[in-house]
Amino acid sequence: MDPFLEDPAVFPDLHDNLIAELRNAINAQLPPPYYARSASRVWVEPSQGRVGPDVNVLRPERAGSGAAPSSPVATAATRPPVVVRIPLEELRESYLDIYAKPGDERLVTTIEVLSLTNKTSGGEGRPQYLQKQREVIGSKVNLVEIDLLRGGQHTTAVRLEDALAKAGPFDYHVCVRAFEEPTDFVIYPISLSERLPVIGIPLLPGDGVVSVDLQNLLDRCYDTGLYQRSIPYVGGTPVPPLRPEQMAWVAQVLRDKGILPPAPAP
Repeated sequence: MDPFLEDPAVFPDLHDNLIAELRNAINAQLPPPYYARSASRVWVEPSQGRVGPDVNVLRPERAGSGAAPSSPVATAATRPPVVVRIPLEELRESYLDIYAKPGDERLVTTIEVLSLTNKTSGGEGRPQYLQKQREVIGSKVNLVEIDLLRGGQHTTAVRLEDALAKAGPFDYHVCVRAFEEPTDFVIYPISLSERLPVIGIPLLPGDGVVSVDLQNLLDRCYDTGLYQRSIPYVGGTPVPPLRPEQMAWVAQVLRDKGILPPAPAP
């Protein structure tokens, strides 16, 4: 994983590109009658832009020169009310669904690439995601959650303490829950310096899985998205920050790729 891709200014674009690449890679392998389609959920919340008064605040008119002198007794000042208008912003988040249509269309598997809004409290994105997660787990639909973000709250369906107890520490992970085995969560733990895994996308019982190479998809997104042109590798700092040993690894990778100059000789 390239930790610079986690920046809030970059990741939303990468998120949508990953969904598109996942759809193409899965559709290329799905047997009949399966097919994958991207979809999106939409919600509205207050804009994060500048907020200001929507009306002018006027000073009271001065009394005319012939007015009686004011009383020396102090009085409470009364200011007119103001209206603060916060524009509403429509937000959209894409995900991927796999359907089977042997007769009537049936939702088989839903695939989510977790976003910053899914992992952050305070807006509508996280509650909506958790509501969908509960509904999927309570149904006969498989759930695949891909978390390529170090920051934010733990959000995948498996409890964090259970995942850590079984898999040990990780920076990223994938959580797969097949509805036919409701108590089992397949966890792919991923460290920053490790290659992203090949994951199995479950279909209906008896139909096996579709294998997806996440590293190949990420590399393709990186190349087609031209992220190297916009990410400030020289002088920039990943968001969220890295541990010193991780930063040293990132610097070495960037030097090996010629993005950073060679380290000075000792």
